[in-house]
Amino acid sequence: MKKYFLIVSALLVTIPTFAQKQLSLDEAVRIALQKNPNLIKLKNSLDGAKAQLKSAYGDLLPSLGAQANFSWQRIEDAGSSQRNFLGELVQIAPSNVENRSYSAGIGGGVTLFDGLANYANISQKQNSLESSQYNIAKLKQTIVYQTTDFYYVVLNAEDLMRVREENVKYFQKFYESVNERNKLGSVAVADVYGAQVQLGNAELALIQAQNAYDQAKNGLLSYLALNVMEDYLLVNPFGTDRVIDTNAFLKNFEDMKTLVSVALDKRFDFKSQQLEVKSAVKGETIAFAGVLPSLSANYNYGTGAVSMDKLMDRTTLNVNMSLNIPIFSRFATETAIQLAEINTMNAKEDLLALERQIKIEVKQGYNDLIASKKSLEVALKNVTAAEENRKINQERYNLGSATILEVLQANRDYVDAQRNKINTVFDFYRQYDKLNNAIGRLDFSKFE
Repeated sequence: MKKYFLIVSALLVTIPTFAQKQLSLDEAVRIALQKNPNLIKLKNSLDGAKAQLKSAYGDLLPSLGAQANFSWQRIEDAGSSQRNFLGELVQIAPSNVENRSYSAGIGGGVTLFDGLANYANISQKQNSLESSQYNIAKLKQTIVYQTTDFYYVVLNAEDLMRVREENVKYFQKFYESVNERNKLGSVAVADVYGAQVQLGNAELALIQAQNAYDQAKNGLLSYLALNVMEDYLLVNPFGTDRVIDTNAFLKNFEDMKTLVSVALDKRFDFKSQQLEVKSAVKGETIAFAGVLPSLSANYNYGTGAVSMDKLMDRTTLNVNMSLNIPIFSRFATETAIQLAEINTMNAKEDLLALERQIKIEVKQGYNDLIASKKSLEVALKNVTAAEENRKINQERYNLGSATILEVLQANRDYVDAQRNKINTVFDFYRQYDKLNNAIGRLDFSKFE
């Protein structure tokens, strides 16, 4: 009875209090695109860019305003006496006078010509709006890449933890086997102690691997703004079959020259910087408008009276035009033009620097992917060789022709080979996504 009670108690302990929530890679990316604070703030800034463009178009339109005034004045005189021009004393009677006036009007103004600065301002604001949209698209690609990288780190840590779990099981069986053989007198007691030490080391390595897994998962959940106290189960997007056809992955990439050309055509940050150059050129036009004459017109229609019923008896219509010719602005216009030219040169330099950086990222990303592919091929071969070597040394030890040190070294080589294979597998996935991000091919639209 006690035995059954212990079994039931153990099962109850192993049942989790809260059900695990599954989190797929697509769902993780979708959450990141919804909750990323930088993306949210950038989208908010986009509304400001739209408002500035609307304001730029508004500068072409005439302004219109209305005004109405009412004035009331009351003068009270208590009366006094004063002499007239003949020197006679004249009494002035007390008086009480009230004055009222009413007026209303409507009017405004329009800029007829300002050196084409208003049209250049519209183009500049359009470029700024498109640039902001490209920046948002680039940030979305970055979020997809970063989320995927966080996700792979967790899966990597999970597979490494499984390797440590299998290693603990191996040493448990090995320790039991060595202990039984020691009882039969076929191995020395030193082998028992050695196996026991290795079992303890394997359990310690498992604890460290579990901690690394928890840290990696917490990092992912924090990036996704999810509750780290909830238990999430990550779904491996590659399924149970972990075989990788690296050649199929590489078929998605052309030669280096083509990859660079595609990157310069698709990269949203490069498109954004090109628009920054155009905006800077429009800034020169705006600054140069300061040396050209400007023409504006004002118009006003109004009326005024001392009583409301006579307000429309007398009306006034006024239209005037003003031509302003700049002659000397105390070098302010010259300074503005020079600063605009400098801004254009800096924008072009930033574009060239970004182009060089893109070429470096594409070339380095492609080389890293090729190196990762070769490392993975070597790692797979090492796992096969290390597994066979461990079997051989285990059999030799069972037959008494090998020492326990040879068995332990063979197992250590096998565990290292497995861990290296897992690391290279996920490194290949990360390098593949990294190159796609460098080219500008990461698709975020399917997650929105």
